[in-house]
Amino acid sequence: MRIMLFLATNAAVLVLISIVFRVLGIESVLAENGVDLNLTALLVMSAVIGFSGSFISLAMSKFMAKRGMGVHVIEEPSNATERWLVDTVRKQAEAAGIGMPEVGIFNSDQPNAFATGMRRNDSLVAVSTGLLRSMKPNEVEAVLGHEVAHVANGDMVTMGLLQGVVNTFVIFLSRVIGHVVDRVVFKVERGYGPAYFIVTIVAQLLLSILASMIVMWFSRRREFRADEGGASLAGRQNMADALRALQRTSEPKDLPGEMAAFGISGSIGQGFKRLFMSHPPLTERIAALSE
Repeated sequence: MRIMLFLATNAAVLVLISIVFRVLGIESVLAENGVDLNLTALLVMSAVIGFSGSFISLAMSKFMAKRGMGVHVIEEPSNATERWLVDTVRKQAEAAGIGMPEVGIFNSDQPNAFATGMRRNDSLVAVSTGLLRSMKPNEVEAVLGHEVAHVANGDMVTMGLLQGVVNTFVIFLSRVIGHVVDRVVFKVERGYGPAYFIVTIVAQLLLSILASMIVMWFSRRREFRADEGGASLAGRQNMADALRALQRTSEPKDLPGEMAAFGISGSIGQGFKRLFMSHPPLTERIAALSE
């Protein structure tokens, strides 16, 4: 239902923009200035490209996480720790009403964990060796609950859909800007001049930066929900203890690349940098739990 509503909303936004362009006469103004651009076709093309990139990335998320992070998936527990991890995730998955995720461990001195996967019933939950060494069992249990909550909430899919929406508008607007500059400013009558390609690339880079602020804002909001889910699965006090344990680490670092938004903790930011944080400050998350 969440996926269908999100897709329907995105489709409605695309249709609305197309209607607004026609009602306001923007298409006719562009045509008068020699901008022979079919905005409806461009919207469809932008949506196809934007969502294709997002869903391909989402479909490959587990594979990329395993390869990029060097995750050792626990197929048969070889020691008591691995057995406890698998049993804990199984218990939490059953309580959350999702299929049993794959459970893995990756080598990193930084205490961290993440969950990823395209479907709620086919996901991956992984923890770092640093987290297992530095946290107590009840704290690790809360971290696992946080990640299982991400899966149960459908956060990976929702992030993919949101990324597809912003991709669509970045592609669409950057090409509109490139057309306008090429035809109105440089008076190119046929084909595309160098200005179109240069302006389109620059506009896409700048718009991508703005779009990432939207995605990171949503990422920060969903962390509070995952903390709430972790508290429900492992206990509120355990979740708070886990966040305080992370807080004791000197300036936690983000996971590499795309995995940053799926970790249990992220880097600390102030001012403008905060707009690009995938996670809210730990102090805010602990305060939210207490409230």
